[in-house]
Amino acid sequence: MRIAVVTETYPPEVNGVARTMGQIVETLLARGHSVELTRPARRPGRREAAAAGERFSEHFMRGLSIPRYAELQMGFALPGALAKRWRAVRPDVVHVVTEGPLGWAAVIAARRLGIPLSSGFHTNFHAYSRHYGIGMFAGGVMRLLRTMHNLCDATLVPTEELRQALARRGFERLAVVGRGIDLGLFNPARRSASLRAQWGCKADEPVVLHVGRLAPEKNLRLFVEAALAVRKARPDARVALVGDGPDAAALREAHPDFVFAGTRRGADLAAHYASADLFLFPSVTETFGNVTTEALASGLAVAAYDYAAARQHIVDGESGLLVPLGDEEGFVAAAQTLARSAHTVERLRKNAVLVASRLGWPRVIDEFERVLAGVVAHPRTGAADCEERSGLSNRETA
Repeated sequence: MRIAVVTETYPPEVNGVARTMGQIVETLLARGHSVELTRPARRPGRREAAAAGERFSEHFMRGLSIPRYAELQMGFALPGALAKRWRAVRPDVVHVVTEGPLGWAAVIAARRLGIPLSSGFHTNFHAYSRHYGIGMFAGGVMRLLRTMHNLCDATLVPTEELRQALARRGFERLAVVGRGIDLGLFNPARRSASLRAQWGCKADEPVVLHVGRLAPEKNLRLFVEAALAVRKARPDARVALVGDGPDAAALREAHPDFVFAGTRRGADLAAHYASADLFLFPSVTETFGNVTTEALASGLAVAAYDYAAARQHIVDGESGLLVPLGDEEGFVAAAQTLARSAHTVERLRKNAVLVASRLGWPRVIDEFERVLAGVVAHPRTGAADCEERSGLSNRETA
């Protein structure tokens, strides 16, 4: 297939959506598909070198930094500009990854041209709004998301749990396509004695880890509370956080004894995972949570809320500890359990690796291909209702 991928985040940006799409695009190319990638320039106002190959082309759109998320860009393009390109070289299918202005432009252009169209639901933007002081708009954000995704021939979601939740909210044509793990990258063999020494750890001293954006939506207050509970039971425990974000400065000031590793990528990130022992993930805003499965693959004892990736892949008490969603006391108690029982930790770590061994990318890409091939074979003829359903006039979409 010739696939046009439109996304507002992509490697080398560091987040679950970027890493997922980078892996999918690489694998699609390796399997003989052609991919045209459209995304915002990473450095606004500066020209980027676009990649081009026999079956891969890249197009940069104007971008604007997202407030409180400066490392990411919202992309901007007129639907007509995308339509002009796709008239010249028509893709078999357009896959829209993100719901920003660039994603909307791609949906409108594809509908007007009658090109089969799929999308991915990767981020709970309606849930994020509550953590940024704009919770009053959560309902409106959900309506916009539903409108956009329902213009597509299929919307891909990472779990059956999320499919059911979105279906109850009126989302249509939902298909479950999971997320994979790069098992060659994330594994216990990446454990580094020298890195642990930099953290001030001896061989038998536990490290409590958090990986992710240091931002309000990650529920870091509860992570800190749980990590301090671990240290109360194990005073020799160290606490490490990998990532950056708007809460980083305040956290460093409040907890100077924590290790703040900043943003890490590739083998360096994998070494940070594998060099820890306990992974505490209290976020309540995930659609999936790639960090959960990366921690499992790295051989960590995981405590997480019982939803998204944790619910899908962890058996409570066997390959990790699951806590009812929103039960903060239960989350702290789970962290204390890990601190007090070395036997439990060892068993969970061993079983976590076994669980992760079944989560490689090939099976996930098989499902992705299957859904897109189905969209190509049986597209809706929804171009005519695009402007009516999105509330946009012909003039506005020209």
